[in-house]
Amino acid sequence: MSGSLLDTSILIAQSAPGVAELPPAAAISIVTLGELQAGVLLAQDDSVRSARRQRADAVRAAFAPLVVDEPVAERYGEILALARSQRRAEKATDLLIIATALATGRTLYTRDVRQAQLAGIAGASVVTV
Repeated sequence: MSGSLLDTSILIAQSAPGVAELPPAAAISIVTLGELQAGVLLAQDDSVRSARRQRADAVRAAFAPLVVDEPVAERYGEILALARSQRRAEKATDLLIIATALATGRTLYTRDVRQAQLAGIAGASVVTV
């Protein structure tokens, strides 16, 4: 497979890209939907919660998320071992998104410099926005 995988950081940025600005064959991980839902639930006030829910609903409508299947789980284990061997404390969600990019042969688009560095070390194609 080819194309791009958008990290959650791309979708929640204040200047989130419009559909015309997205990389070709863009996809998201199912993990992103979980992160967006957590953002809705953790919002401190109703206006922020409403804006986050609208964004989450728009993302859900725009993408069929890639699942965490056996190939993704295997790549996750490899990346987790790599991170731990370097004494890096990375979020499991970031590792799962990197693993999804690697398992599906997609280029990872992210705003998270630490995630991008680890993805590059793991052999992923990465674009830091």
